[in-house]
Amino acid sequence: MSMTELIDAARSSKAWPFQEAQRLLKRYPDGTKPDGSPVLFETGYGPSGLPHIGTFQEVLRTTLVRRAFEALIGARPEDGKTRLVAFSDDMDGLRKVPDNVPNQQLLQDNLHLPLSRVPNPFDTTHESFAAYNNAKLREFLDRFGFDYEFVSSSERYNSGAFDDALRNVLANNQAILDIMLPTLREERRQTYSPILPVSPSSGAVLQVPVEVVDAEKGLIRFTDGTGETVEQSALGGQAKLQWKVDWAMRWVALGVDYEMYGKDLTDSGIQSGKIARVLGGNKPDGLIYELFLDEKGEKISKSKGNGLTIEEWLDFGTEESLGFYIFPNPKSAKQLHGGVVPRAVDDYWQFRERLAEQDLDKQLGNPVWHLLRVNGGYEAEEAPGAGDSLPVSYSLLLNLVGVLGAEATEEQVWSYLGNYVDVAEPDSQPELAELVRSALRYNRTFIAPQLSRRPPTESESAALEELDRRLAALNGDTEAEDIQTIVYEIGKREEYGFENLRDWFRALYEILLGSSQGPRMGSFIALYGIENSRRLIKNALVTT
Repeated sequence: MSMTELIDAARSSKAWPFQEAQRLLKRYPDGTKPDGSPVLFETGYGPSGLPHIGTFQEVLRTTLVRRAFEALIGARPEDGKTRLVAFSDDMDGLRKVPDNVPNQQLLQDNLHLPLSRVPNPFDTTHESFAAYNNAKLREFLDRFGFDYEFVSSSERYNSGAFDDALRNVLANNQAILDIMLPTLREERRQTYSPILPVSPSSGAVLQVPVEVVDAEKGLIRFTDGTGETVEQSALGGQAKLQWKVDWAMRWVALGVDYEMYGKDLTDSGIQSGKIARVLGGNKPDGLIYELFLDEKGEKISKSKGNGLTIEEWLDFGTEESLGFYIFPNPKSAKQLHGGVVPRAVDDYWQFRERLAEQDLDKQLGNPVWHLLRVNGGYEAEEAPGAGDSLPVSYSLLLNLVGVLGAEATEEQVWSYLGNYVDVAEPDSQPELAELVRSALRYNRTFIAPQLSRRPPTESESAALEELDRRLAALNGDTEAEDIQTIVYEIGKREEYGFENLRDWFRALYEILLGSSQGPRMGSFIALYGIENSRRLIKNALVTT
């Protein structure tokens, strides 16, 4: 695949990262800014809590668009044509105490202080609550190999790097008020100010009316919490901006070209875009994505603890499967619970196996092509792992460990894999070994507590008896496809009364595996072993 072929295919691709990147290319047709600086992508993080799956998906999706944009302009990641900034809003005041942190009273005693000035409740190795969470963010992003630059709001405010931008806000204070006040309730209008001074007496970020005394010098006047009228500078970390104003200021000050955000920030994005124009800049391009839902279709909440955490996903699945699940349709809400993990794992491997054989236009629509490029892989042929496959699907592994029970061990699973895999050794199959461990954890958490095998009906018993006789005539080396053919033939026999093969397979799953869904039975029998499968059938027949 030549660079020219990639560029041509990318510019006509309908895959959503390319659609987003194509919009950005309209802003910069030459693939670069007028001043020659890199195109800047940004993600935001609020360090009042630990990074979570929402943080991951935003950085991942933004990176997908970044890599798509590079493909459009014929650039490689190392060319430096783009940058990704992970921005931490650590100058925000601590508004409430999170439920999932220790030393609650310590945080309660420091409410409203900038997060970077709130003592760290976890340990003494980080100077503040924000420093601890920022370290966790960087550790979190590094774990997945993201290419990013970390930027701290507090560092920018305190160092004076934002001072010119603050002067710009002060000079346009009334124009910003004209944008914001009509969007607020009457009570909120009385105290609203684009500028939030830091109290000289308490250090808290104050929500009070502010008078601009001298925009160029950065002087403001306000009433402190003590009741005293204070005149002080808004520069050098002595003030910060309201959220929507802060967002707009950052876009203009940093020169952000692309930032996506959740549906819950739609209104914020509109107002911040207007403010950015007042400040002499523009709203970045970006995508508004839908939020994650739990199994009941309710919005996932950190305080509720509903849904699935990223740590739990990685216990039951893989990093690649998480990326694969997040990839499609960002404008559609996704349910995030244990039940979606196995399908995501198997679908990832199916798309990965298919990748190397696809034509270029199909590759660019394959989620795996995009995921393999996240950390620098350039072309599908160069991306490690393209075309690879697993000898056993995750769903088949889950059916195996489900039959083995909650106390199943890795050694047991590998002994059965010897029936199915040429080299059944963990060291020679590291990706399969990882899935075996995940399958055991998934089984103990989700499958074993739910399994309930039902007894067969009279006609189902007759069909199972024939299946047992047919299996008895086979040797241990019979291929899975040959076993599957036998299963098909029995299900089609009129005397057993199955309306269709689906009913026959459902009966096998419910009677033998204790589940309403299951694998290709030929593959399962080959993996579990013919004699072991015959014992399953005999045990089921005993219950009738």
